[in-house]
Amino acid sequence: MDISSLKGEYSMKKLSKQDLYDILYGCTILGTGGGGELEEGLKLIDRAFEKGKEFILVDLDEVDEEAMIATPYMCGAISPITEEEEKKYRDLPQIGEEPAVHAFIAMEEYMGKEFQGVISTELGGANTAIAFYTAAMLGKYIIDADPAGRSVPELQHSTYYINNLPIDPIAVANEFGDKAIFTKVVDDFRAEALVRSLAVVSKNSIGVVDHPAKARDLKKAVIPNAISYALKIGQSYRQAKEAGENPAQKVAEVGEGILRFRGRVKEFDWKTEAGFTIGNTILEGIDTYQGDEYKIWFKNENIISWLNGTIDMTVPDLICIFNEKTKEPVTNPYFEKGMEVAVVVLPAPEEWTTERGLEVFGPKSFGYMVEYNPMKKRFK
Repeated sequence: MDISSLKGEYSMKKLSKQDLYDILYGCTILGTGGGGELEEGLKLIDRAFEKGKEFILVDLDEVDEEAMIATPYMCGAISPITEEEEKKYRDLPQIGEEPAVHAFIAMEEYMGKEFQGVISTELGGANTAIAFYTAAMLGKYIIDADPAGRSVPELQHSTYYINNLPIDPIAVANEFGDKAIFTKVVDDFRAEALVRSLAVVSKNSIGVVDHPAKARDLKKAVIPNAISYALKIGQSYRQAKEAGENPAQKVAEVGEGILRFRGRVKEFDWKTEAGFTIGNTILEGIDTYQGDEYKIWFKNENIISWLNGTIDMTVPDLICIFNEKTKEPVTNPYFEKGMEVAVVVLPAPEEWTTERGLEVFGPKSFGYMVEYNPMKKRFK
């Protein structure tokens, strides 16, 4: 699907609950195993509706060029913490509100300016919802764009970064009431290290608001119509389920991708390391894939895959996994042995396929010294 063709289709749109659910399902699919848990994202949407809040989606062209916009999200590992880790936090207070909301307020106070809109940091079931919830609770617009077009594991994996939009100042807040402002950071890599370290001591999750900028400075630094794209993917997914069709196949068709593999989970392993969830999922083929093996390595998100020991797909293309029984998208590391899954691969946003985009978010950036071989080129 050409995302740019969606421009204006949802201009200044008041999103219904169905719209929002479709968007978050689309974001979970496009989250490639990361982006947070869909269930948590849906709860945030429900909570805001219960409080009478509205979600208004706008195109960047619809806001004043001088309007201030910032990016709220949660940063940390996506795996559950151990009971031993849980004990460390039992005596700390709870703020009773999403940390990203507190971080957003802290950003406005620090800069002495009222912001008009929020933009999601990535497409993911929880992280996109965090941005939406922050907008609804604080009366801000939701901008129909984002700097990833999928989910990504690190702060520098951003079209903000490849377009030299400053990440600072950065506001952070956790669920215990700790707040801080980084008035200046060396670069996005340093920001990643600083914010990730705070997540590690904040129950593996911290609210962040970064890239405060005027609308005119954002226009050339983001992927436009990303939310509309997620809505299209989510709608096609839901409609396929309602019609008794195969939603994985439908998503592949609508997203101009392919259903790459069907298999049963043979093995899976994961660990929480330095604020990331890192692991492998190994599938043994079923049906027409009988006798084949498919392996996926993830760092929060699905990054690279192998078919029978040979590298098959890599970032920035999207490796998306569906539970064949429940028809739901699967997030890492929530697999079970014997689970039957379908692997769908969708093409990367064009912004990631440039020389600079691949330098930042291609296979070599994760230590795999192979060239990116686009899915679109291989499977015309």
